[in-house]
Amino acid sequence: MSKIIAITMGDPAGIGPEVIIKSLAEGELSGASAVVVGCVQTLRRILALNIVPQVELNVIDEPAQVRFSPCIINIIDEPLADPQTLIPCVVQVQAGDLAYRCIKKVTALAMAGEVQAIATAPLNKEAMHSAGHIYPGHTELLAKLTNSRDYAMVLYTEKLKVIHVTTHIALRKFLDTLNRDRVETVTGMADTFLKRVGYTKQRIAVAGVNPHAGENCLFGDEEITIVSPSVEAMKAKGLDVYGPCAPDTVYLQACEGQYDMVVAMYHDQGHIPLKLLGFYDGVNLTAGLPFIRTSADHGTAFDIAWTGKAKSESIAISIQLAMQLA
Repeated sequence: MSKIIAITMGDPAGIGPEVIIKSLAEGELSGASAVVVGCVQTLRRILALNIVPQVELNVIDEPAQVRFSPCIINIIDEPLADPQTLIPCVVQVQAGDLAYRCIKKVTALAMAGEVQAIATAPLNKEAMHSAGHIYPGHTELLAKLTNSRDYAMVLYTEKLKVIHVTTHIALRKFLDTLNRDRVETVTGMADTFLKRVGYTKQRIAVAGVNPHAGENCLFGDEEITIVSPSVEAMKAKGLDVYGPCAPDTVYLQACEGQYDMVVAMYHDQGHIPLKLLGFYDGVNLTAGLPFIRTSADHGTAFDIAWTGKAKSESIAISIQLAMQLA
């Protein structure tokens, strides 16, 4: 049997359900070896709006029952508490709870070997928190569910690939907690990740923390005390690593082919250039998990959800990449 990937619905009040249907109904992914985990009634409500291509929903109990055929979407039902009261484009407790349960379900399937990778549609953090599931995002939740100690967020496009030392943390706390061990760990994960996706010579740039990478301590000393020793330690282990690199130029250099991946120090340092270049086709991955996990690199887009306006390129690419890496 083909390797199967599982796709979570994400927050059902957002664009997740419609972009999943769009991705799996047409083009290269029609008939793909995938199973959606989410609320069947929500998908049926989306189909009834006639804003997405019409497909047949094949409701199954386990991945082994999948049926691969064009215009058929396999789905394992993870129902909302009250599907008919779901209000599109609104933060709701039952929607946040569903998003959490979908992640928990696909993680269990992946850990049991029933699926070989997962792709996740966006969840809404406020909705998930309101349901009592207090996690900063997918990355931290997946790490908790898999007992993964060392993990990192990767943003992936054809031109630019970024891995983050920290993500969902206040800048003030980031500076207080930044340390050599974490920088070295993430740099090593970057090398392992690049090998896993097919690179044979992995060139890794480590961004500095401060403007112009500190400019010899003129704008801060983190480069001298933390980043430079970390880079030298990884070089000593045989990695082809460079830095600390000036954050305002290193992403351009990577896009031009000088580096294969950039180690970003904090969330926005990596997200801003990546989303500028690849907002619609960027993919979010979690390095360090025991299975492949990809995700669309955008949010729930409540302002356009359930209107048919949402673009499906990012989720489609994340599904394709999950299948490729599986």
